[in-house]
Amino acid sequence: MFRKLVNKQKSLVAWFTLVALFALPLSSAAQTQIKLHGNKYPPQDDVKLGRQAAQEAEHQFPLLRDQQIQSYVERVGERLVANIPQQFQHPEFQYYFKVVNASDINAFALPGGPMYVNRGMIEAAKTEGEMAGVMAHEISHVALRHGTAQATKAQKYQTLAGIAGIAGTILGGQGVGQMAQQGFGVYFLKFSREYETEADILGAQIMARAGYDPRDLANMFRTIQGQGGGGGGFLSDHPSASDRYAKIDKEATMLQVNNPVGRSQDFVAAQNKLRGYQRAPSMAEIQKSGKTYPTSAEQGNYPAEAPQGRVERPSTQLQNYSIFNGGVQVSVPSNWRQIGDQNNVWFAPEGGYGQYNGQNVFTHGVTFGAVQSNSKDLQGATQELINNFAQGNQNLKVNNSGQRTTLSGRNALAMSLTNVNEATGQPEHIRLITTQLRGGQLFYMVAVSPQNDTSFNNAFQSVFSSVRIND
Repeated sequence: MFRKLVNKQKSLVAWFTLVALFALPLSSAAQTQIKLHGNKYPPQDDVKLGRQAAQEAEHQFPLLRDQQIQSYVERVGERLVANIPQQFQHPEFQYYFKVVNASDINAFALPGGPMYVNRGMIEAAKTEGEMAGVMAHEISHVALRHGTAQATKAQKYQTLAGIAGIAGTILGGQGVGQMAQQGFGVYFLKFSREYETEADILGAQIMARAGYDPRDLANMFRTIQGQGGGGGGFLSDHPSASDRYAKIDKEATMLQVNNPVGRSQDFVAAQNKLRGYQRAPSMAEIQKSGKTYPTSAEQGNYPAEAPQGRVERPSTQLQNYSIFNGGVQVSVPSNWRQIGDQNNVWFAPEGGYGQYNGQNVFTHGVTFGAVQSNSKDLQGATQELINNFAQGNQNLKVNNSGQRTTLSGRNALAMSLTNVNEATGQPEHIRLITTQLRGGQLFYMVAVSPQNDTSFNNAFQSVFSSVRIND
């Protein structure tokens, strides 16, 4: 009798186990597996190539200067990037998102992370999910390193010494002007059928992880067709649209949407605001005009107007940067921008920087620098630096004589200062940390925020803790 009971219990356990297995989310086991292709270029080369192509793109395409739209697109992009599967995350990559003032239903992403979303695509999408689907597809090309993988297959170049050569391979020998008339995702990268299918599948998986219905990616194809658009890279001749619908819909049945995103009021607000603007030119019209635009680097990345001081709270997601020609590594909130060059770099949120009376000013952010000092003593060198800061600024006040601390494992000095911001007229708090480099220079970090705004304190501490100096 005991043996019968045991056998009966074993059968019951087996039955419950079988039921449990069938009840498991299919996303954990059944989703399509994707692997990175062979690639002889390190991820740093993707970053270099992307930066070069981004500079060229911003010469050719007018960017939309609207902070509300820009911030909204960035939030959607950051949500997607945060949900890239771990095996396809590359710490060297720096994803950022900009809106192009063009009417075409297009978007493209460049190696290493820069992404450009056409205003026309935002206006055409029926839901935030459709817009996110386009972005997830393009992000997938970047995460899978399709650009340099395709260059590797071409087997024409051995090193990045000829970065233009690699760009030529990826661009298919076409310049930006020629590619401006092409559609969705192919201004710079025209990928094979295999790569496009992989970007569809990984894009669907990223969408589900980020809370979007993957079917919205297929729905966007239908939206493009319904509006008479060819869609370029999305609806180009290599895979057929019907095949792509079917594969994405099939993948969607194997995925579980995490924390579903509901109807987005931000999406509705963005569309309404865009539709209130005058008509955006098409890519063909932009090319025909022959007009070029100053890049962010040429503008110093500063908007023409004074900073408004209305900024988003720092993201808890951090982005890694290498500055001073690789001598310093630092991690900053992912919704902050790098501003300036290698020798004079700031990281600040949108709305926290700009120009005032011809000068570049900040209300929020951190900056890094290194100066030669006459003093070999840390305290003395730091005082020299403060004296330089104070020249012509009677509002700068030192609150303490300095507190001993460490920065990147070396002795450092932390000081608190106050100032009155010249653009806003409001008091601000300044945190200064200094340490000495082996060559005798004084390395410094400065964090700035309004005196009554403590929401940046934790972010500043995270940035300080992340600094790694290699001198």
